[in-house]
Formats: sequence, structure tokens, C-alpha cells
Amino acid sequence: MTGVTAEAAAKAAGLSAEELAGLEDSGKSARKPDYRTLAALVGLNGAKLETLSAGWLPAPTDLGTWRELRQITTTRGGNTVHCYLIWDEVTREAALFDTGFEAEAVFKVLEENGAELKHLFITHSHHDHIEGLPAIKERFPTLRIHTDTKGAPPQHRNRRNDCVHLGSLRITNRETPGHAEDGVTYLIGNWPDDAAHVAVVGDAIFAGSMGGAKEHGELAKAKVREQILVLPPATLICSGHGPLTTVAQEKASNPFF
Repeated sequence: MTGVTAEAAAKAAGLSAEELAGLEDSGKSARKPDYRTLAALVGLNGAKLETLSAGWLPAPTDLGTWRELRQITTTRGGNTVHCYLIWDEVTREAALFDTGFEAEAVFKVLEENGAELKHLFITHSHHDHIEGLPAIKERFPTLRIHTDTKGAPPQHRNRRNDCVHLGSLRITNRETPGHAEDGVTYLIGNWPDDAAHVAVVGDAIFAGSMGGAKEHGELAKAKVREQILVLPPATLICSGHGPLTTVAQEKASNPFF
């Protein structure tokens, strides 16, 4: 994302190229790297990178605060991806955010909770986030799809002023390209008991990291700062990979910001 060669990064870290490669693969190194010099070279925050390398993880999240929210995880070929299902507690109308690799787990949660899927919101069109789409469309042919994909039919394209009502819940969208050209974040508010907003971000940001953006790294970082990290500190960040986190924790600990 920065154009820095592996050799230059290894030199800054005080490691050999082989040691740096081992560190990237395993997260471990026989010698302590010079994280602050490395961070300065590649445009990261040195203190946060040191904290991350020491094993930082976000505090565990109790999803019971959001009673009608489920994280659904599927895995294929060593790649684990999350999608998210919400529903209104009264109407039982549901919305899915991405599909993951398979649809069966989504169908199971819907059936267990007596919910009817009405909307599918796509954070970006990389294959691991939409593999379950054909099966979901077959089961719910009148499903309304929301996406920033340029080639999508006009009725499925997000507009920046959209506000979708799902019973009492409110869903808006924020443009977050960089990792993917069609990257978009969905913000869910008006939860029962005044629970904090939920931001479903796809791969725009992860706990302690962000989605790869080799050609558009600065754009990706700028959009995360402008569209996600400006949200209230308690906002729950639901990423496509890795643990749940919050805006407050990422502002404090993510070395990319």
C-alpha cells in the first residue's frame, strides 16, 4: 500500500528479509523488531503498532445489547468471513448484510427467530462476501438488494440520502471505497433500549488493521477517517473478518489511524 520494498522494511525493522517474512506469516520473531522505525517508514503509528504486536485485541463484545443482531460466520479454503443479520423485534422484518460463503446458516437463524428477509445490503462485491447470493435470491425472489456496484440495476444502487426503515430500525449508508471500488458502510440506528449504533463496514477497517488497498491506500484510509471514525465512540464496528470492535477502540489502538 506504501510502495516500500520488503528489503527496505526489513532494514527499518532491524531484521533480515527472511526474518521479516517469518514475522508477517506468524506474527512472531526471534529478535524484537524496531516497530517504531518500521512504522515511520510505512506510514503507521509506531506506538499503536508496538501495542498491537504485543497481542492487543478489542474488548469482548456482548451482542446481547443488540438483541436482534447476529454475526454469522462461514469458512472456505482457510478464509473465514462474517455476514450480519438484523430484524425488527415487532414486525420480524429482517435485513442481511453480505452473505458469506453459504446461505444455509442465514436461513437457520431466520427460521429460529421467525424473521422474514426483506433486504440484502452488500458492503462490496468481493466473492467471499456474496457467494451465498444466488441461494438467497432463490429463496427470497422479491428481496430488495442494496449495493454501490456500478453495474447494478438503478433500483438496487444506493443513494447517499437513503434511509431504509426496518420496523423501528433505521439504515443509512456511507461511501467507503478503497479496498474495493464499490465499498460502502451501512449504519444501523434506533435500536431498542438506546443501544449504540452499529456500523457494518465490510473490509474497510478491521480490529487493529484495515482491508488491503494496494492501489488506493490513501483513499481507503481517508474514507475510514471521514466516514467511520467520526461516528460516536460507542459505535459497534462489524467487519467482514476478525473480531467485533468499536470506534473508540480503533481510534485508540489501530496503527493505520
